[in-house]
Amino acid sequence: MRGLVGIRAKSPWLLPVLRQMGTMVQLNEAGLFKSQGLIGDKWVDAENGHTLPVNNPATGEILTSVPFMGKREAEKAIAAASQAFTSWSKRTANDRSKILRQWFNLLIKNKDDLGKLIVLEQGKPLAEAVGEIVYGAAFVEYYAEEAKRVYGDIIPSPFPEKRMLVMKQPVGVVAAIAPWNFPLAMITRKVAPALAAGCTVVIKPSELTPLTALAAAELALQAGIPPGVVNVVMGDAKGIGDAMLDSTEVRKITFTGSTGVGKMLLAGAGKTVKKVSLELGGNAPCIVFDDANLDVAVKGVLAGKYRNSGQTCVCINKIFVQDGIYDKFAEAFAKAVSGLRAGNGLEPGITQGPLINETALEKVERHVQDAVSKGAKVLVGGKRHSLGRTFYEPTILGNASDEMLIFREEVFGPVAPLVRFNTDEEAIKLANNSEFGLAAYAFTENITRGWRVAESLEFGMVGLNEGLISTEVAPFGGMKQSGLGREGSKYGLDEYLEMKYVCLGNMAQPVG
Repeated sequence: MRGLVGIRAKSPWLLPVLRQMGTMVQLNEAGLFKSQGLIGDKWVDAENGHTLPVNNPATGEILTSVPFMGKREAEKAIAAASQAFTSWSKRTANDRSKILRQWFNLLIKNKDDLGKLIVLEQGKPLAEAVGEIVYGAAFVEYYAEEAKRVYGDIIPSPFPEKRMLVMKQPVGVVAAIAPWNFPLAMITRKVAPALAAGCTVVIKPSELTPLTALAAAELALQAGIPPGVVNVVMGDAKGIGDAMLDSTEVRKITFTGSTGVGKMLLAGAGKTVKKVSLELGGNAPCIVFDDANLDVAVKGVLAGKYRNSGQTCVCINKIFVQDGIYDKFAEAFAKAVSGLRAGNGLEPGITQGPLINETALEKVERHVQDAVSKGAKVLVGGKRHSLGRTFYEPTILGNASDEMLIFREEVFGPVAPLVRFNTDEEAIKLANNSEFGLAAYAFTENITRGWRVAESLEFGMVGLNEGLISTEVAPFGGMKQSGLGREGSKYGLDEYLEMKYVCLGNMAQPVG
């Protein structure tokens, strides 16, 4: 990491134009391209002047540099959020709702520019990137509405002289730590309910993909969200994380990322007993039963496996195919995967972008090599793409088994192993044989079988005859070591609220 840290220079990227492989990528809105952190009402550099380059994974080019911030800047951002909390939490729910609605409007208005930023710094195809903006903005719209529905309760008192009620209040300053694979949606899924509840936030986006987060923060300011309510710092993950964990002003940590880091945050939050919600690793199984509609299954598995080049937490990673349909499914699935087109996400017709970096590419290679050495057969792909860089061919492995590394670990790449099974009980046992429990999928035309399987799978989300299950209106989260808490839906708002019981005594009145 230290080798990437430099001294910030005057940046030529202040214009709304980005250079990529000799071409110019024009942004329609000049103010959206930000390369500084946001603390309170100021866009700022790191105090020591250090920076971190932001690379385009498709080309290797450096897009710009961002401040390499640390504990000191994080503490300032927390202080700004703490100061803003007093007034923001006292605003009416209706006021907060209107401001969130305006943020949503601006996100949608600028979806094309934001989509281009995602392609440039993350690599996914433009259509997927714009789709992420629409999906991410939907959380802002949804919680703009839910802000007005934070209801309490009146409890029937067992005592004639007492009255009892429950009210819900914002938890306080929230530290939101987001990953690189969905640079906007993983932020709005956390920030929108926090703001709706009356909390203020300090966002730490991934250092690999900070530009989308900074642009979204700029639009939040344009929408009328007051300075200090939304802050953005990036750089030294440990220094920033320590500041968030040590602060008594930060009352809530919300994190999406690896299980290992999530465990560290959970342990660290214990020092000040913060509320914690964690969306961690997944290794999603998919069961294709012999009574499945073949076309529906192929389409669903294709979407659930290869979206974002397999770099999603709910990505299908293990495909269990019943013996009666295995050969037909493998043939049809191979034909569909062979039609995927890899390349720069800004080019038309591209369906597969690059992996985020060389480390991710090496992990995919290691999984494939391990599987082949243990008997798997490469049906499609199986090697680095001829495009070079971090592109990997969309791959299918036949005859996979639970002895292989790819069965136990999340590959986070465009590799689909097919595992043959015979009975329902065998498939459910194989699917549940994991420390993870985020998402699972099954394809069957038998509603009784589907219902029974959904009940038996030890996962927080189950898709039946569907490979794309994420939506702002449903609770997103997992079981076992895939995390704690839920995001999205009405349940996601509770993660940012404290429940307070109030008892009013000496209320008895004389009769008559």
